[in-house]
Formats: sequence, C-alpha cells, structure tokens
Amino acid sequence: MAATRNHPYHILPPSLWPLIGSFSALALTAGGVLWMHDNPYGKFVLLAGFAGVLLTMFSWWRDVVHESRAGDHTPIVQLHLRYGMILFIASEVMFFLAWFWAFFDNALFPSAVESVGGVWPPKDQPVLNPLGWPLLNTLILLCSGTTVTWAHHALINGDREGLKNGLLATIALGVLFSCIQAYEYMHAPFGLTTTSGGNIYGSTFMMATGFHGAHVLIGTIFLIVCYFRAVRGDFTPQKHFGFEAAAWYWHFVDVVWLFLFVSIYLWGGWGAEWHG
Repeated sequence: MAATRNHPYHILPPSLWPLIGSFSALALTAGGVLWMHDNPYGKFVLLAGFAGVLLTMFSWWRDVVHESRAGDHTPIVQLHLRYGMILFIASEVMFFLAWFWAFFDNALFPSAVESVGGVWPPKDQPVLNPLGWPLLNTLILLCSGTTVTWAHHALINGDREGLKNGLLATIALGVLFSCIQAYEYMHAPFGLTTTSGGNIYGSTFMMATGFHGAHVLIGTIFLIVCYFRAVRGDFTPQKHFGFEAAAWYWHFVDVVWLFLFVSIYLWGGWGAEWHG
C-alpha cells in the first residue's frame, strides 16, 4: 500500500544534476570574470564550467525524456512544465529588458556620457546599414517562425514527414542567421571594448545583439534535439511538450529580434553614417 501512488504528481528520485549544474554555473561565471581580468587560469575555469553546464543540460534533460517515456508526465505534470517554461521565458524577457535599458539610457541621455560627444550614435561613429544584412536576418527569422509553426501543425495532424521537414527548414534558417551575424560582427566598424576600437555604442550594441545570437544558437540546438527525437518516433499529437517548449522559445527569439532590429539597428543608428 505504501508504494501505491494515489495522486497525479511525479515525485522525483534524488538527483545530483541540480548540484552539479549549480557549481558548473558558478565556475562558468567565475572563469569569465577571471578571464576578463587576464588571469592565466581564467580560461581553464571558464571552459571547465562550460563543459559542466553542457553535461548537466544533456544528462538532466535525458532524465526528463526518460520520465516522459515511462508515463510519469501526467496531465497535471505537463501543465506545470508549461508553467515553468512560461516563467523561464518571462525571466528571459527581463534579461533582454536590461540590455534595452542600457542602450536607451545612453541613447536618450548622451550628454551624461562624456565619450560620446553629447550625441547618439557617438560623433563620427559609423553604424551598420540596417537595410543590408540585418534586414535579411529579419526576413530569415520571420521565415523560421513560419517553418516551426508548419512543423507544429504537422505534428498535431499526425504528419511525421511534415514535422521533420519543418524542423529541418527551421534549423537551416537558424544556422544561416548565425552565419550572417558572425559575418556582420567581423566587418562591424566598431568593437565590443575600447581596446578593439569600440565605445559605449559598440558595447551596448554587441551585448544586446550578441546575447540574442547566443539564444539563437541555443534555440537551434533545442530544435536539433527535437528533430532527432522526432526521427526516433517521439512526440505524439497528444503529448509533445518538448517540441512545444522549443517552438515557444523560438518564437520568443523571433520577437526579441524584431525589437532589436527596430530599436537598435533602425532607430539607434538614425542620422549616422551607414557602413556596408
């Protein structure tokens, strides 16, 4: 009788992954700080922390997939997984809000920053042409939002080939976006720091768009995992939260980029010389 479950919840067994993930995140952060301060061991701590975070992500999510296959994800558990994903995306909104705040604070009150000459963008600072690669990347992400929705609808309607093709198209568009952004960074007329020819404009620009680029990479990996799970036969029209979470995340990345394009590329560089 003691082993009989008389509730719809999933009681998790003991796991070391939360502890390992916490220490890995600490090492990742500390290593980054040490590396930025030219500590000779900083990059090794950074890499060790990064490897630990990757190991935790892979192993912990593998356990979650196994729990789902075992039937532990009851309707109430799936509902709470959705609540968790919603709260995670809400925290990501606040994360990007901080970078938008930093950009707009300097753009709207440039006189408070001596190095920009009282104007925004800073005096004699060329900016990226928003109607070139950034506009193309905008169209790419909009198309990727369409293809991931195609995959979702195919899954709901039991079309396995449509699901896989939609995922492949979205992954390809995500990779293309990242390649174009990397090319754009290599040819940008400003850098992240003053030592690389940058200033407050370059720093806020690259932190905001760079973190978005990191989220695109994470989302692409998320979708690649979903593709291989789809090939293995995972996901049904009734039970596919893993894919749904990836689709939510991808749409979030799309929306953030639209705000970045309009506010930072278009409005933020208005009146300056366009580069490229």
